[in-house]
Amino acid sequence: MSHQTKYQQLAKDILSLCGGSENISSHTHCMTRLRITPIDNEQVQINAIKELDGVIGVVEAETLQIILGTGVVNQVSSAFEQLLNVSGSYDLNNEAQKNKQAISQKNRTPFKLFLRRIASIFIPIIPALVASGLITGITKAIVQAGWLDEKSQAAIILTVIGSGLFAYLGILVGTNAAKEFGGSPALGALAGILIINPASADIMLFGTNILPGRGGLIGVLLAAIFMALVETRIRRFVPQSLDIIVTPTITLLITGIFTYVVFMPVGGFISDAITSGLTYLLNMGGIFAGFVLGATFLPLVVTGLHQGLTPIHMELINSIGDDPLLPILAMGGAGQVGAAFAIYMKTKKKKLKRAIAGGLPSGMLGIGEPLIFGVTLPLGRPFLTACLGAGIGGAFQAYFQIATKAIGVSGLPLTFIVHAHQMLLYLIGLFIAYVAGFIFTYLFGFHDDMAVEFEEK
Repeated sequence: MSHQTKYQQLAKDILSLCGGSENISSHTHCMTRLRITPIDNEQVQINAIKELDGVIGVVEAETLQIILGTGVVNQVSSAFEQLLNVSGSYDLNNEAQKNKQAISQKNRTPFKLFLRRIASIFIPIIPALVASGLITGITKAIVQAGWLDEKSQAAIILTVIGSGLFAYLGILVGTNAAKEFGGSPALGALAGILIINPASADIMLFGTNILPGRGGLIGVLLAAIFMALVETRIRRFVPQSLDIIVTPTITLLITGIFTYVVFMPVGGFISDAITSGLTYLLNMGGIFAGFVLGATFLPLVVTGLHQGLTPIHMELINSIGDDPLLPILAMGGAGQVGAAFAIYMKTKKKKLKRAIAGGLPSGMLGIGEPLIFGVTLPLGRPFLTACLGAGIGGAFQAYFQIATKAIGVSGLPLTFIVHAHQMLLYLIGLFIAYVAGFIFTYLFGFHDDMAVEFEEK
């Protein structure tokens, strides 16, 4: 069976076990997960999905998150969408579907629901963030090493390619925020433009000129969400024949005024509070703060809530010029890698060895879900010892105040986006997390009797 046929069959099996196309309200995917919103959760056969060949794990949250791994998820998601389109029953505007979703959402924690909606705004942007961050980081490392003159055309071209996203990121965030909250994507993009537009520097309010970009991504989120809410409410009272003219015009006018008077100052205040609070915590807490942050990150990955931290990372870079939080949290994956190595060394079960061998390359490259859902979480105790190893690495990163200049994938690739003079220190911290995760797991976290579900059948 070819890879393409295998992906198509897996998509078909997932769709069938989710209750068929009539039971699918929406779907999307991130770097490792196919995220499905069923209409009726009772029709979904969770245990059967977990048993499918190619499925690493399943997370039941606001959406059904099926862990497939990098590369595979793109292929399966594409095949899944084709199956829905062929069925002809995939209707996002169906009122019955919306009502059932609304009833289901009432039973969810509002805070978790909010974080997941924020995560849904940033998940589609992550590939662009990773690519831009790596190109920017590698370019700066090459220039710093003296291998390329920073004034050369090659360096300038690479810098322009890598830095473009960060200059206009607010537009993408605004677009996705509008989609998530039921507004028009184009108007959401305008919310981002309102914040970053250099011409806003000529606006004087309360005796002070506006600072373009003030409020950062927090301001963009506030403006875009507000714009979506205003748009949907105005549309209720505007005749359909005038909607295309009246609704967007009034929406933009109202949002523009609120953006400059309210959202930019409020966004700036929130941004300052977040960045000041985190930097104070890291400066005062030092090693202890690094340990706690590093050790508690993996549970966030399990729930999928870690994506909600993306705007915080971006605000740190926007406000203080770098991000001291990301290297600490990156140790979560490193502790996981160390734990997986320890299990590989101790176990005699071939099925478990194959699972680890398949997940380790992705884990070292910053994609931890295959090891989490395929190895340590099912085993139980190794997940906890991996967290302890991550905490040791996080303490090291916090002590030496390692920081990144951009957002990117953790693990080894993150080396290229930390400050050039800190690259070696980051790698030492990464190795320490590997070793700590290995030692904790080898000594206290695993024995072969725990791996019953990995017995060959």
